[in-house]
Amino acid sequence: MSPSQTLTRPPTATPAADRPARPGDRRGRAMPPLLSKGVVNGVLIAAMLWTILPLSWLVIAATKGYADLYQTGGFEFARVQLWENLVELFTFSDGLFLRWLLNSFLYAGVGALVSSMISILAGYAFDKFRFPGKERWFGLVLLGVLVPAAVTTVPLYLMASDLGLTNSFWGVFLPGLASPFGVYLGRVFSQAYVPDELLEATRVDGAGELRTFWQIAFPLLRPAFATLFLFGFTGGWNAFFMPLLMLSDHHLYPVGLGLFMWREMIGTDQDLYHPLLMTGSLVAILPLIVAFFSLQRYWKAGLTAGAVK
Repeated sequence: MSPSQTLTRPPTATPAADRPARPGDRRGRAMPPLLSKGVVNGVLIAAMLWTILPLSWLVIAATKGYADLYQTGGFEFARVQLWENLVELFTFSDGLFLRWLLNSFLYAGVGALVSSMISILAGYAFDKFRFPGKERWFGLVLLGVLVPAAVTTVPLYLMASDLGLTNSFWGVFLPGLASPFGVYLGRVFSQAYVPDELLEATRVDGAGELRTFWQIAFPLLRPAFATLFLFGFTGGWNAFFMPLLMLSDHHLYPVGLGLFMWREMIGTDQDLYHPLLMTGSLVAILPLIVAFFSLQRYWKAGLTAGAVK
């Protein structure tokens, strides 16, 4: 047999497991220890406990009397007297706590509703309309995002004092309507969720700008509105420093500031200290929980996917 007729044997294929790893090939690459499944799950469990345990302690403590609070464990149930604590809470000082709750709903609820609408309108205008100096004005809005709220509290107080708005509802309500972050988020959502082609089609059909916004743009921006409302409601409900500076009449206090002042006033009367502060703190966080679970269904991405063919 001639050399040209010699049959060459095909090379034996190297098994995938024995094949050397190529650059960029993830096979055989060990996962970093900090990203292992056990470590990640441990961090998530620790974060969950950090959130749940204080709330669980508060719920259990609100059901106890003063003696049981200090004679039993923090997470141990005793004789339940939640109803007695609630009665004491809402009847103390002619129902002052109920007045504080109403004030908080006005400051946080109505304020967040108006602030969210202003932010959505401003963000939509910055995105869809052209006017002189638009990007410069938007740059000023972004500068407002970078400034901490605590820095502007004292200047706002001085302005309110010059206008005669201190120790009044408007002194706390009006500063909360301006939200630079809300305007920024409104523009981002408008760019992502409101197609220009859809607006042009409605304008060709003869719809005015207000009708285009309310009937076309605003339904698409409901996730943004719900997000801004929840942020504003949470921030307004937990507001402390601004009401502390603006208000001296305890009938105008929000619930957070009211509970703080109660702690200062009745800290020596332990029989009142427990039902007013423990039970009051539990009642004060319930609206936030209700608001979150009511609005979370709007936080879904891709609601307008496929709206434009």
